[in-house]
Amino acid sequence: MSRQYVRLLSVFGAVLLSATAAAQNYPAKTVRLLAPFSAGSGSDTISRIYAGGLAEVFGQQVIVENRAGAAGNIGAEVGARAPADGYTLLLVNIAHAVNVSLYRKLAYDPIRDFAPVSLLATGPAILVVHPSLPVKSVKDLVALAQARPGAINHASAGVGTFTFLAAEMFKRQAAVNMLQVPYRSGGEALTAVISGESSVYFSPAAGAIPQVRQGRLRPLAVTSLKRIALMPELPTVAESGFAALAKFESGNWYGITMPAKTPREIVDRAHKASIAALNNPAIIKRLNDLGFVLIGNTPEEFGAYFKSEIDAWGKIVRDLKLSSE
Repeated sequence: MSRQYVRLLSVFGAVLLSATAAAQNYPAKTVRLLAPFSAGSGSDTISRIYAGGLAEVFGQQVIVENRAGAAGNIGAEVGARAPADGYTLLLVNIAHAVNVSLYRKLAYDPIRDFAPVSLLATGPAILVVHPSLPVKSVKDLVALAQARPGAINHASAGVGTFTFLAAEMFKRQAAVNMLQVPYRSGGEALTAVISGESSVYFSPAAGAIPQVRQGRLRPLAVTSLKRIALMPELPTVAESGFAALAKFESGNWYGITMPAKTPREIVDRAHKASIAALNNPAIIKRLNDLGFVLIGNTPEEFGAYFKSEIDAWGKIVRDLKLSSE
């Protein structure tokens, strides 16, 4: 055996031992959780609740860092370029899958550049309107929109976001023409409807419910196929009485990823910690109270789910003839 070969084995062994030690000690410092959407959005809300639960499990601080813009692409690019040492997590949602088909060119690869950790939760939207809009049901909204084509505007958190796609699907299936007003973030879109600047919004339940309870927004329907326990009196869009909307369903999902080259031992530790956080009774109550449905699956299951979402939303993006730079 040559000295050079022995030296290479020695170096390889040292690297392996170092990586193993790093995984065993993980986390040894503050962890950063990138939230690629703004404060007030559903992604931001679940990020902060999850970060609090994860910090308890880790015994280390988990700091949420908002990197909003371009339908989540800015934050995703930061996450893809982060060191693969386990100290940067990225929260992704449905936009992460939609952007594959929507954008002609991305500065990252949504599959190749990320290691899935777990799908945390799903959440429906609530179709809300400003109280000044003279409608109290989906049927009322459709009738008004048909009588005044293009006169009613609806907010979205930007092209390609869950709020945008839910509205586009609704308009197409209900055969109505409403003017979309894209905002830079979900928080801005929600604020616009609360102020009356925009009239209609498919808001993540987490953002809408507190505003509905305070009377700042009027809820018309929930976008899940079944009514939600928090607002059992609120009908689904599918219950609106229109045959074209009988199967209407739209919802968001929220998952955790790491940079692709993160050691599997660290990914597994982050996964186990995530599941432990989601099993915390206080975390369960807070998320359930905001309309989230907790999932907590394996990295492999989340990876497969994400690929299926790319395929499903790719078809919808093509059918709607949507594109963005």
